Amino acid sequence: MRIIAGEWRGRKLAVPKGDNTRPTADRTRETLFNMLASRLGDFEGLSVADLFAGSGALGFEALSRGARQCLFVERDPDAVAAIRNNIASLDARSRCRVEQASVLHLAPGKMAHDLILLDPPYGTGAGSVALDRLLRLGWIGTSTWIALECARDEKVEVSGLETVAERNVGKAKLTLLRLPN
Repeated sequence: MRIIAGEWRGRKLAVPKGDNTRPTADRTRETLFNMLASRLGDFEGLSVADLFAGSGALGFEALSRGARQCLFVERDPDAVAAIRNNIASLDARSRCRVEQASVLHLAPGKMAHDLILLDPPYGTGAGSVALDRLLRLGWIGTSTWIALECARDEKVEVSGLETVAERNVGKAKLTLLRLPN
């Protein structure tokens, strides 16, 4: 797996051993970041949270494109080790924080993030459950953009958030959400 664009374009990322995580395919990642770029303009200075992070590919892609900082949240120990390995190999320690925890048990947010990236296990509904919780705990503000990757046939409904865009890519569905204006 490689970073698609930005300062680390072409750099390889370590992936966790085993099959506990499902890496986002390059084509899906590229589509997602094109969807985000058309709405955000660029990623310069953004505070990003990569939840259900796996290898951290989504967060590292945002950092490569100019995000200021990224919080990676992942509970699988092999995935956390891969994220830490990627942080070290990209020399990104000052821009990254890693929490080994379940996204479904996070504490109240200290601040709203500019961009929240979620890639939960397909077919579980964990993305909608997590977003409902994050919304109640102050992780999502009026300027927050949310990108959720789930299975193509999975229904995404979160009370209090509106769907801005949806796109199917292979087996995945990409959904961008925000607080209503």
